[in-house]
Amino acid sequence: MVLSELVTNAVVHARVSPGSRIAVHFELVCGHLRIEVHDASSEKPVIRRTASPDDLSGRGLCLVEALSVEWGCAPRQEGIGKIVWALVGPEGGGR
Repeated sequence: MVLSELVTNAVVHARVSPGSRIAVHFELVCGHLRIEVHDASSEKPVIRRTASPDDLSGRGLCLVEALSVEWGCAPRQEGIGKIVWALVGPEGGGR
C-alpha cells in the first residue's frame, strides 16, 4: 500500500513533461525496507489533514505516515526532481 500511494502521488501530482520517468528503488536498511519513488518534480509532498469523509482523495500521505516507521522527501542527487521515501518494517507504522 505504501508503494502504491507513493507512486500514485508521483503520477498525479508531479506534473512533469511527457517522457519524464518515475523510478522505484528498494533497499534493505537495518531490517527495514526502504522504498524510494523518484520523479522529475521538485514540488515537495504535503500531507492533507483536512480530507472530509466524502473526499475521493487526499489521504495517501496520511496512510504512508501511518504504515511507515519513517518517511520523507529529498532532492535527487542526479539533479532534477526529488525522492520520496518510506521505511517500512514488520512492526508497522511508528506514528
